[in-house]
Amino acid sequence: MTIASLIESDRKHLIHPVVNYRAHEARGATILESGHGVWLRDASGNELLDAFAGLWCVNTGYGQESIVRVAAEQMARLPYATGYFHFSSAPAIELAEQLVALSPASLQRVYFSLGGSDAIDSAVRFITHYYNATGRASKKHIIALERGYHGSSSSGSGLTALASFHRNFDVPLATQHHIASPYPYRSETPDDAQAIIGRSIAALEEKVTALGAENVAAFFCEPIQGSGGVIVPPQGWLKAMRDACHRLDILFVADEVITGFGRTGPMFACEAERVEPDLMTVAKGLTAGYAPMGAVLMSDRIYQALADSGNRSDPIGHGQTYSAHPVSAAIALEVLRLYREGGLIDNGVVQGRHFAAGLDSLLDHPLVGDSRHRGLLGAVELVADKQKRTRFDPSLDLSNRIFAAAYRNKIIFRAFGDNILGFAPALCITESEMQQMIKRVRKTLDDVLADEDVRAAVRSAEKTAA
Repeated sequence: MTIASLIESDRKHLIHPVVNYRAHEARGATILESGHGVWLRDASGNELLDAFAGLWCVNTGYGQESIVRVAAEQMARLPYATGYFHFSSAPAIELAEQLVALSPASLQRVYFSLGGSDAIDSAVRFITHYYNATGRASKKHIIALERGYHGSSSSGSGLTALASFHRNFDVPLATQHHIASPYPYRSETPDDAQAIIGRSIAALEEKVTALGAENVAAFFCEPIQGSGGVIVPPQGWLKAMRDACHRLDILFVADEVITGFGRTGPMFACEAERVEPDLMTVAKGLTAGYAPMGAVLMSDRIYQALADSGNRSDPIGHGQTYSAHPVSAAIALEVLRLYREGGLIDNGVVQGRHFAAGLDSLLDHPLVGDSRHRGLLGAVELVADKQKRTRFDPSLDLSNRIFAAAYRNKIIFRAFGDNILGFAPALCITESEMQQMIKRVRKTLDDVLADEDVRAAVRSAEKTAA
C-alpha cells in the first residue's frame, strides 16, 4: 500500500486510543516505519528523535537485536502456553522469580497481565477478594490522587483523575475518591517539602475518617505522576504515605507502570525511599514495549489470604488468555538482562544528570516556568507569566501547536493539554543525543513563541503583573 492509501485506510478503519476521533479523521495518521536506539523513521523518511520512548515504555531503545533474537527463538520453540489447568512455561517462571528478587522485599508473588491498565484492574479485583476473604467486606472504597493515571479499564479509569477518562464513561464510581496531588510548582509552599508531605498525609487521614476506616480498602499512587504532568513529589513523600496507610489499616499500592525499570534511576522508584508496598503494578519497561505484558506483584500476606479462601476445589476466578505469555516473558528476561548486564540502568543514571541539567537550562526561556525531573523522567511547564505562574488560555491550543512544531524540528515528546511538556528518553541515550534533544526542544519553543498570539499572551501577562 502507498503512504496515502495507508493513511486513508487508517482514517476509515483504525480506532486510535485517547484521541478526538473527528480530529484524527481530519488530520490523518503519521505512519512510523522503523526505529533504532532513540531514533524513529516515519514513512516519509523523516528521522525523529524520540524523547518519549514510545509511550514511556521503550526503555532499551529500538532495534535491540538480542531482544528480537530471543523473541524469535521462543516463538519457534513454544509460541504460546496457557497458564490455566496448572500449565506453565520456563520463561514465565524465571521471570516471576527475577521480579521478586529485584522488587521490594514485601513483594513475593507475581500475577502477569497484558499491560498496565489490566494490571490495575487485577489489583482492584485482588484487593476486593482479599477483604471479602478475610471477613472485612465493608472495605470497598479506594483513594487515589488528583492528576493521577491508573489506566483506562472499567475500574482503573475511575482511579485515574483526568477528565477525558471520565467524560461519558460514568466514572469515578461511588467507591473511588481522590485527594490533592503533591504538586510543588502549584503549591502554596513550593519549596517546603515537609509542608507538602504534611498536607498529603492530612488529606489522606481526613478522607479515611470521612469514609470510615472500616470502609476504606487501599490507597493507589504513582511514585511520580506521569500522564498528569510528570508531577515529582518531594523526597520522603512516598515513604510518608506508605507509613500513613499502615497506621490507617489500608493497603498501599504503588503504580510503577511508568516509573519502573530504571526510568527514575533505580530499578523501581520505591527503592529510592526503601518503600515496601502491599501491591505494585508494572508494565511498559518490563518488556520495553517489544511485546504486551504487565504484572501485579503482591505481598505474601495478601496471597496467603487469597489462597486460603473457600474450598480447595474452588478456583479464584480471575485470569486472562495471555497471562504469563511465554514470548512476552522471554522478551522481558532479555530486557532485564540488558538493564543490568547491558549497562542500561547505569547509563540511565549518568545521562539522568545531563537530562536534569538540560531541562533546567530551559528555565531561561520566556515560556518556561518550571523544570522538574528524576532520573530520565521529567517535564517543563509553560506559563504566560513566570512570577504569577499564569497558565495560557486554552483557546490558544498551545499543546497541539507545540507538538506540530516539535515534529517539524524532528523531535517527539508529550505535549499535555495544560501546556506541560513531558520527556522520557530511552535509557540508551547518549550525551550527544541528549544535547540534540534539548537543542530541538528549545528551537520548538522559539518557533511557538514566534507566533504573534503567543507573544501577545506573554506581553499581556507581563503587563498585568506590572
